[in-house]
Amino acid sequence: MTATTTPPREAAPQQRVKQRPGDRVFKGLATGAGLTILVILAGVAAFLVYQAAPALTASSQDIAGGRGFWPLAGELVFGTLLASALALLIGAPLGVGIALFITHYAPRKLAAPLAYLIDLLAAIPSIVYGLWGVFVFAPALVPVYAWLGTNLGWFPLFAGPVSSGRTMLTAGLVLAVMILPVITALSREVFRQTPTLQQEAALALGATRWEMVKYAVIPYGKSGVVAASMLGLGRALGETMAVAAVLSVAGGVTFNLISTQNPGTIAANIALNFPESSGLAVNTLVATGLVLFVITFLVNFAARAVVARTSKG
Repeated sequence: MTATTTPPREAAPQQRVKQRPGDRVFKGLATGAGLTILVILAGVAAFLVYQAAPALTASSQDIAGGRGFWPLAGELVFGTLLASALALLIGAPLGVGIALFITHYAPRKLAAPLAYLIDLLAAIPSIVYGLWGVFVFAPALVPVYAWLGTNLGWFPLFAGPVSSGRTMLTAGLVLAVMILPVITALSREVFRQTPTLQQEAALALGATRWEMVKYAVIPYGKSGVVAASMLGLGRALGETMAVAAVLSVAGGVTFNLISTQNPGTIAANIALNFPESSGLAVNTLVATGLVLFVITFLVNFAARAVVARTSKG
């Protein structure tokens, strides 16, 4: 007696879901918006390259200062990165701390007004920050810089001499205040998304509030904090008027943070010199803008890589 085998049943063909007209319109609009961003970005890059080409190919004698473009751009890149690094080192820990305080420590009656106050800092124009830095913040810091120069003058960062408060450290502090609402707002929203069950489980196991924050909240929001910090860094890199108003520029490369002999930044240098420039000088400024464009792109690219790795970890 032979067993009969039944042939396998063929899978029923999948039916394509018919999209509604509204779905097709929304998909088209979303795709068009994404392509528009790419087209704008490519257009900006093409404009910068075209306008910067004369400065990049010009001889050293034709560039202001007679040293060539790259030494000039190197000093500005150094000043830009130094001011932005100071802002990030000061603003990121402070912003994350404020976000943790608002979400997990502050009473509800205090947390909401404090959050609104921090968010309002983002609405203040950069020139207002610059004027505040020049007329209020910088003079108030002169005694502090004098103390640093007297007691820590052996350290290169505080070598001095101190003559005014318009220093690289002041510029970094002003930038830290400016990026604070960005980092705080994004970190606050990330910390609020921490699953309640994880927090309650940590507390149920006997963890203190700080241990719960350390082992449940911070690891959950780590990628969001990194993204918020990188967005703040992006604003610090491109900030113009506040730095132009606060920083006393003398050129050169120095790590002395409390002297008035400071390197400039790319954005501030363009804002200060563009109205009086013509010919090759304009191309030189645009070329420095191209350098800043590349730096910003690399920072954003690195931030995406760090966020992706942190999310997987």
